[in-house]
Amino acid sequence: MDKQPKSLPVLNQAEPWYSQGLRFRCTQCGNCCGGSPGYVWVTPENMRQIADYLKLDFEDFTHRHVRHFKQGYSLIEKPNYDCIFLERTGGKATCRIYPVRPAQCRTWPFWKQNLKSETSWTRAAQTCPGIRDATAPRYELEQIEKRKNHPESP
Repeated sequence: MDKQPKSLPVLNQAEPWYSQGLRFRCTQCGNCCGGSPGYVWVTPENMRQIADYLKLDFEDFTHRHVRHFKQGYSLIEKPNYDCIFLERTGGKATCRIYPVRPAQCRTWPFWKQNLKSETSWTRAAQTCPGIRDATAPRYELEQIEKRKNHPESP
């Protein structure tokens, strides 16, 4: 009698709650870049890119714009807790280093903490009008996962 090996059952891995995609468009409100104390983590490579972009000597840049912590390096904040590179003019917020902004900034709002659940996403939307924008572009699952799992994303 020839026994056929039993096939293993396929585990049904549930898709994430956002598997159909999520909408987001930056509205330049600046809420993700300031308003409360926080950290904008930067790597030495980020610091070199930003220093070059600003045409500053690396040592001068790090002395003026970076704090060192046990966990790594972070951009400094203004007294009102805005990122040092956030500029608010005419009701809009812009980033002075946008083309070379750190990965933490580039991956917002698709951070693990915001994607844990729909409730977490809704909580993030309370301070980010771009998450609530029904006309915003849809980010597909693959795009979201790429940002969420970026090694420099919080």
